[in-house]
Formats: sequence, structure tokens, C-alpha cells
Amino acid sequence: MRFSVTALIIFLTATLNSFAQVLTIVDNEDLKPIPDVVVLNESNTKYIYSNRSGKADISGFVNEEIICFQHFTYERLCLTYNEIKDAGFKIRLTKKIFAIEEFVISANRWEQNKNEVPNKIVTILKPSVELQNPQTAADLIGVSDEVYIQKSQLGGGSPMIRGFSTNRILIVVDGVRMNNAIYREGNIQNVISLDPLSLESTEVIFGPGASVYGSDAIGGVMDFHTKKALLSNGGKPYFKVDALTRFSSADKEKTFHFDFNAGTKRIAFLSSISRSEFDDLKMGSHKNTGYLRPEYVSRIGGKDSIVVNPDPRIQIYSGYNQLNTMNKLRFKISESIDLVIANHYSRLSDVPRYDRLIQYKAGKLRYAEWYYGPQVWMMNNLQMTLNKENILFDEMKLIVARQSYKESRHDRSFDNPSVNEQKENVGILSLNLDFDKNFDNNKELIYYGFEYVNNDIQSVAQTRNILTNDITPAGSRYPNGKNKYNSFSTYAGYKNNISKKISLNTGIRYNYVSLYSTIADNSYYEFPFTEISISNGALTGALGAVFRLNEKLHISFNSSTGFRAPNLDDAGKVFDSAPGVVVVPNPDLKPEYAYNIDLGLIKDFGEIIHAEFYAYHTWLTNAMIRHDFVFDGLNSIMYKGELSKVEAVTNAGSARVYGFHFNLQVNITDLLSLKSALNITEGKEESGIPLRHSAPLFGSTHLIFELPKLKADFYSNYNGSKKFGKMAPSEIEKPYMYATDKNGNPWSPGWFTLNLKLSYEILNRISVNAGIENIFDIRYRPYSSGIVSPGRNFIASLRLAL
Repeated sequence: MRFSVTALIIFLTATLNSFAQVLTIVDNEDLKPIPDVVVLNESNTKYIYSNRSGKADISGFVNEEIICFQHFTYERLCLTYNEIKDAGFKIRLTKKIFAIEEFVISANRWEQNKNEVPNKIVTILKPSVELQNPQTAADLIGVSDEVYIQKSQLGGGSPMIRGFSTNRILIVVDGVRMNNAIYREGNIQNVISLDPLSLESTEVIFGPGASVYGSDAIGGVMDFHTKKALLSNGGKPYFKVDALTRFSSADKEKTFHFDFNAGTKRIAFLSSISRSEFDDLKMGSHKNTGYLRPEYVSRIGGKDSIVVNPDPRIQIYSGYNQLNTMNKLRFKISESIDLVIANHYSRLSDVPRYDRLIQYKAGKLRYAEWYYGPQVWMMNNLQMTLNKENILFDEMKLIVARQSYKESRHDRSFDNPSVNEQKENVGILSLNLDFDKNFDNNKELIYYGFEYVNNDIQSVAQTRNILTNDITPAGSRYPNGKNKYNSFSTYAGYKNNISKKISLNTGIRYNYVSLYSTIADNSYYEFPFTEISISNGALTGALGAVFRLNEKLHISFNSSTGFRAPNLDDAGKVFDSAPGVVVVPNPDLKPEYAYNIDLGLIKDFGEIIHAEFYAYHTWLTNAMIRHDFVFDGLNSIMYKGELSKVEAVTNAGSARVYGFHFNLQVNITDLLSLKSALNITEGKEESGIPLRHSAPLFGSTHLIFELPKLKADFYSNYNGSKKFGKMAPSEIEKPYMYATDKNGNPWSPGWFTLNLKLSYEILNRISVNAGIENIFDIRYRPYSSGIVSPGRNFIASLRLAL
């Protein structure tokens, strides 16, 4: 009997081993295992990842002609199964000379070789994020050094890309558009709803992406990819744990993160949670004394009182906290069908609107309170991928999503017991269906798809007396009846590697967008209309080419069009944009169109220097820009008890934006490298008026030292000035946010910081990160921002990976 049991165990073990073929992937130089290597077939329809020990089970790849190994810091390697077998199932990868991601997804929603894409695309990967330790997703985008980040308050972050921002750039999360019908022309903070600690990678497309992504993608697209639920590579279940704790001194940040992955051959589960608490932010101690916070409002004994700030560098009423969770359940139904069900949740606490809290009126602080109520975003989505070659497609992807978004605004003037409260709820349903088909051994690619998006918006308002708790209905931010926003689009694209030296890319998209809004109660504003109905169709396209003159020199050209249909915020909003200014609805808005040209040059000088240069020019026609307006025959009306100049978003004519990107990498020695980026943008309306979101010159230079376990990054971030003559009128209306030049006019001074980041790996499972930002403790405020940036900031984090 004992013999029979022993024989059975031996038989089962041998049988399992016969079905599981595990290989090990190591560094070619030090032979250390490499985790997170993508193992995939040549058509990119099947993939797995190596585990922490560099191991991957390739038993599912036995029938594949070619098996490829891909990692952003190593050269891509493709072998036959027999070649892998002859190597003893041990794969040795060689480090890249320049650490540049070879493959991107955002260009056409499918993974594609970056050398075949004419667009400028920047990829932000986990190693950079882990070293830099960004607090929010907006800060993470800033890690690229090529996207400008504006902040009205600490709980904010509004990216600017090529002179455009907010509702002219698109946010995409796991293939789902995050933009909704109340994304405004002013600065927004929606991107910080995403958890930077749950992201696998982020790609930024520069320039119009409308042929693939539709409305809003004029300045660019930010495409976020969250962590995947990973299946087991072998016979044993796969478990993975990541945990982090972090502290920052400038705002006394305390962040905790934990995620857990459990996977079998067919089912995987991923759960992630992050919690962050931020205290009031402390600014620097040198330069720009006008940015100090000498006093603030506090309610003492039932009365608003002006209180002297004992430390004017502390930006009183800027702190907040945030909670993020993510859960994914993955089913590998068959070799060709993969199903993922996901839930994303984010909740911010009350977030003080710092730039409003430093406004003065008649010599004293204007507001006793001004804060955003809890910003809550939740997305449930189902994604199904079908890899089954047929006459219509090789791969199909279906994404169905339901998003819920809530925001509110609360403000109370000094010595006024009434709090104005506006609340918005947005429900978003979306469906995406995408296909791709390869021909002639991946030489040609056709991709096409459909998208439907529905927005349902509710907007209410009230005033609340803090003494009596009496509540009185008030005029809402958006029309208080029905608010429906619908979009349907279809697109197609074609890529052809004409030769080893030339790749051609083209695409086209038709979009139909409609907005219908009604005013149920017109007694608050007495508009001369009670209904807004706008519908538009638009055809957009792109044509580009990449010329690989040799292995060291690539030239790219891309022409593309973009458009943005008026949303509810453009056509139907009432709000005070600045002291004494009120913005009113304009039901006669039409879409704006963008026409863009990009030229790119990538050149390697031996194995030492890698240089990139991009030039672009964008023409915006029918531009929706806020201008002076007449409301019911009046250019000024009473709003919130104050006579206010009337403005509205109008089709003001045209505008143009042009600029340059420079990128440089230099391998000084095997251990020391230099990386630098510089961005120049100019944007003007046809009349010569500067565009609001045209950022000043900005960039960074990094000196990086790297050993197997230690990495150090000593770098400088720098920012040019924005003189009074180059500032948009909407910025000039906010002098309290700016320094004053010798003529008494507002302007944004230039600045630079020196910073140091360190990362040290302990036992291949624990890493310690530390850093000092703004070493010289400079007091500076980025252009268009309300909050002053952190002073000298010490950062420390401990990361556990099992």
C-alpha cells in the first residue's frame, strides 16, 4: 500500500512537470533574476509576466513559432521554443543602452512598437514613480518633466499640455474616458481621484488624439493603466503583496498603501487600498515675500475673526485627506477569452480652495470659508478580450463602464452667516468596442471600433444659515432641470510598415455629440431662454509617417485634427470666476476644431547620447474662449450681492499654439547618466491676446547614479517667468495670486529648485526611499497656481514587495 501511494505521488509529480515548463529570466551581466518581464507571442495576443524570482511558465507557448521577452530596461529578445529549450530554459537579457520604453498602447488602443508611431508619446513607468514618490496622480504626470501642473489648492492638480488644459485634454483610465460633461474651462482637480500607487504605467500623447479618442483630445491624452490581476504561471497559486508607508515633512503627509494579488491558472483577484493625510502646506523661506500668509479667518465665540498667523509660511486651511480602493476579479475563461471585472473608488475630504481664501475685499479677507465638499468618484467596469483570429479581427476588446461622480462647492463671505452651497452629481455610462487585424506577418495593421457615452447631470443649490440652520433654495451652477449629454462615434485606422525604414499611420473618426438641458425654475436668474439644445457631428483624422533612416536616426511627421463639442459647463454654467466677474450660459455655442502638425527628430550619437526634438503648431478655429458678454442687454448684473461684469464662453474666433520639446540622455559612464528635458510653448488668440493655459518655459535636468541596489537622482526643476504682457486677461484679474512688477502689474517670476532622491534595495524584498526637495528652500508659486509650492521637503518611504 505504501509503495502504491509513493508511486502515485511520483506519477502525479512527473505528470504536473510534463505540463508545466518553467523558465528563468536573468540579467546577462550579474545573472540576477528579472521580475515583471513580459513573455508574449509574436502577435501580442498572448502574454504572461515573470514573477519575483524571474520565473515564468511557458507551457502555453509550446505551439507558438516565436516567443518574445520584453522589459523597458532590457533589449527585446525573441526566440523559438527550441532555441529556449537548447538554452536550458534560462533566458539572459541585455540592458538597453538608453532606458526608453519600446512599446506603447495609447497611440491606437493596441500595443504598438514606439518606433512605428509618429506621435510624441511619453511613458511614465513604475521605477520612476517609485523613486520620485509623487503624492498624487497629478504629481505623477509631472514626473514626465514635459507636462506642466497647475494647483489652485493642495488638493488639486490640473495638467497643461501644449497650451491646453482641463476640458481640452482627455483622461483615460484602463480604456475608459474619465472626462464628463461638467469638465470646465477653468482649472480642475479630477485627475487626483486616481491613486498613483495602483498604477502600472501612464502614457501621455502630445497633440490631438481625436481620431482614436474623440472629443476633448485637443492638447493631448493622458492614458492611465492600473495594475493587472495576475494569473499563476505554474501549477502553484501565485501570490503577490505590495505595501508602502511614506512621510513628507512640508505638509506632514502620512500615506499608507497595501495591495494583494492571488491568482490561479484561471482566476485572479487583486485588491488595493491607499490612505493619505495632508496637513497645511509649508512654503519656502527665501524670495517672494508677497506669497506669505500673514493672517486667516477663524470663527471665535460665534464670530468671524481675523487671526494673525504665527508662522506666515504655513498655508492655513490647505490640508485634506484621501482614500482610494481598487478591486479586480479576472477570469481566464479559455485560451482566447479573458474577462476582468473592476471597481475603482476615490473619496477626498473637504478640500479648502486656498486661492479663494487669500482674496481680499475692501482691505480685509473676503471669505471666511471656501471649500470643495467631498469629491467622490467610482467606476465599475467590465472588460472582455477575445483573441481569436478570423476574417474580421485578431483581437477584440469590449469595455462597459458605469461612473458616478459627485462634487460640491461651499463658500461664505466674511461676517456673513449664509453659506452658498452647490452640488453636482454626474452619472456616466459608456461602451467601447475595439478591434484589430494584422496582415502580412504584422507588416500591416487595421484597427477600428465604436464608442458610446451618456452623461446624466443633476445640479442643485441652496444657502444654509450657520446660526439657525435654515436652508433656502438658490440658483444652481448648471440648469436645474434635465441635463443630458450623449456621444456616439466610430473610428478606423491603418498602419503599414512599407519597408524596414518607413511606417505609415492614418486614421479617421466620425463623432456625433448632443446636449439637451432644461431650466425647471427660471426665477433665480430669469434667463431669456429655458432650454439649451445643441447637436453636432464632426469628422476628424490623422496622417503620419516615421522614417528610420538608420538605426541611429529617426524622423517623424504627423498631421492631425481634433475637435471639442460644447459640454454643459461651456454652454450652461453660472459662476463667479474672479472678484466682480460672473460667467453666464451661452446656448449658441458651436464646436471648436484643431489642426495640428508635428515634426520629430530622434538621433543617437554612438552609445553615449540620445537626443529627441519635436516641433508642433496647432491652429484652433471657432475657439471657445471666455470673453465679455451681454446678458439680457446688460454687461453687468448683480450676483451674490455684488455688481459683477458679465462674461460667457463664446466662439471667439481662432487661436494658435506652437512650441518645442527637447530631450537629452547622456551615458557619462556605466554608472552615471544625465537626462534633461526642456519645453517651450507660445499660445495666442488671433487678436494677439495670450492664451490662459500656455505655460512658461519649463524643464528639468537629472544626474543619475545607479548601482544594482542603490539609485541616486540629483536634479533641478526650472521654470521661466511669465511677464505681465504675456499673461491672459483671466489671470490678470487675479493679482492676489501673483507677484507685482515695478509698474504695479501682476506677473509670475521664474524659479528653480535643486532636489535629491535616493532608493536602496534591501534583501530584494524591501526598499527604502528618501529625498530632499527644494534644497535651497525657495518660496515659489508656479504660473496660474493659487497654492505656493512646498519649501524644503524631506521625504521617506518604506516599500515591501513579496
